Amino acid sequence: MTLIDRIRSWAHALKRDTLALWIAARSPDTPFIAKLVAAAVAAYAFSPIDLIPDFIPVIGLLDDIILIPLGIELALRLIPHELMERFRAEAEARENEPRSLVAGAIIVAVWLAFLLWLSWELLKYH
Repeated sequence: MTLIDRIRSWAHALKRDTLALWIAARSPDTPFIAKLVAAAVAAYAFSPIDLIPDFIPVIGLLDDIILIPLGIELALRLIPHELMERFRAEAEARENEPRSLVAGAIIVAVWLAFLLWLSWELLKYH
């Protein structure tokens, strides 16, 4: 298997697991803490807006390359293996992925709060 094939396989597994976590977050069988982590990871991954915009060199892509896989790994440790296999099978059967507008709105609110705080601090010293 070439390096490109391994990267494609990893990307497919990442996408499938993210969708499986979205399904897990809505399942009554998922333990509460695992449900919270799964919901947060899936909401961030499916949000149309990143916390750190991709156009910022290096750092913009690091959140997608580091934060999402780490969040998935944490959620996978919290969800029982048998349940996760069921959620992965459901994710493979789906053709479309959800969009998290609520997570996008939260990210916009965080940025606005940061900009307001920064403006306040700058005006205080002006």
